[in-house]
Amino acid sequence: MKKRIVEKKFVLIMSLICVCLTLLAGCGKKEEDTGGEQKQTSNGQTNDDSNKWSGTVKVQLIGNWAMDATTDPITGQKRKGVDVLKDEFEKRYPGATLEFILMGWDSYTQKTQAMLTVGECDVYQAPGIASFAVQGLLEPLQPYIEKDNFDLNTYIKGQVEGWKAMGPDDKDLQIYGLPVLGDTRVIMYDTKIFDDWGVVYLSDNPTLQELEEKAAKMTGKNPKTGDMNYGLSWKGKDSADTMVNIAELKGGSWGEGFKPNELTFNFNSKAFVEASNWLLDMKKYAPEGIVTGQGLEKWGTENNNIAIHLREFPGNVINFDKIEGLEGRYKITKLFINEKEGMGGMFAGSPFVIGENSKNKDLAWEFLKFSSSDFYQQFILEEYQQVPCVNSAFEWESIKSSDNMTVMLDSMQYLWTPRYPYRAGQPRYILTDAVERFMLNDATVEEALADAQKEADDWVKSLN
Repeated sequence: MKKRIVEKKFVLIMSLICVCLTLLAGCGKKEEDTGGEQKQTSNGQTNDDSNKWSGTVKVQLIGNWAMDATTDPITGQKRKGVDVLKDEFEKRYPGATLEFILMGWDSYTQKTQAMLTVGECDVYQAPGIASFAVQGLLEPLQPYIEKDNFDLNTYIKGQVEGWKAMGPDDKDLQIYGLPVLGDTRVIMYDTKIFDDWGVVYLSDNPTLQELEEKAAKMTGKNPKTGDMNYGLSWKGKDSADTMVNIAELKGGSWGEGFKPNELTFNFNSKAFVEASNWLLDMKKYAPEGIVTGQGLEKWGTENNNIAIHLREFPGNVINFDKIEGLEGRYKITKLFINEKEGMGGMFAGSPFVIGENSKNKDLAWEFLKFSSSDFYQQFILEEYQQVPCVNSAFEWESIKSSDNMTVMLDSMQYLWTPRYPYRAGQPRYILTDAVERFMLNDATVEEALADAQKEADDWVKSLN
């Protein structure tokens, strides 16, 4: 009898042990199995220990984005739509919904202002960040950065600093946006025309003297083809920005301050006058009508007639190499680097910001981190020829295999930061009009810049 009781107890104890072991194994398995849920980490990648997300984050994009797949109008190649980004984000954040609001560049500042005011979206592409921040329309990002220990070194040097701005109560520049689209300007030249004339290619950091001397040598009838060549060109609408870049090369600056009602300008300074006179003199090496946007019709084609082009934008740098017959023909170099400061070129691109009255700020912040991921950044480069702004891009094969791409990405580290605040207001257009006046011989350089200085100063006074 005793033996049976002992045997029963033994069986019961062993059964309990088996049950406990099963439960423990199940618990261990549950901890490892996240059901496919993923969470964004501080470097924009993902891990497998997130909670379910919920709600919708609305993101405004500016440019030639398309929701679905389309055909690139320049290369003729198929390109994916931003629905790819939507699918990836929702995969990384199960339960969340991403909605894009797409718009063009026409009147983008006014449209974004209206959208921010009524809270139409959560996240905005906002190159005019300075004017929005000072109105208190944007959410400060430093608390989110600190909470997640988000690594700002994810971005290329200077990119975060370039988009710093000041809110209505700030005494110093703060982070209201994180970079999403990089941008830069470079000098591009046609190696075939250089070869035809027997001229040495441009140096890595050409001086004004080098540019002028080589432009002069290649203006005239091409010795090989007999066609008329022009040594130098630039986009007419970029004349003011080109002049400012030259003034900075000479040690000048646009002015000081950040908040609109505190800005001071150097539009009629010695450096601006000298830069304007140099650019005006270069018209003799450029096609007729350059100031009004004419003369560039053959640029970027097999029958190109221009040797050097100032301030070329990334889209052409990327696309020219994709055009059959032009592979490797067009080369680039850095634009107007001030050797003393180690800086040169105008900071541009776009940041993402969160609206102050966003209804889903936490999910909006997760989207900002997502936009720094290699998935997002490679998508904008490969599908829309936008420049990535993250350091990891230097290791991508698509960058390392192209001299032009390497130079272009590297040039972003030297841009003047923060983004010129005067470009977010009326002074930008005042200066543009002034440069157009003297380039069209409607006024002297001194007269036009003096008028621009007065108009810009008066604009600031009107704000106080």
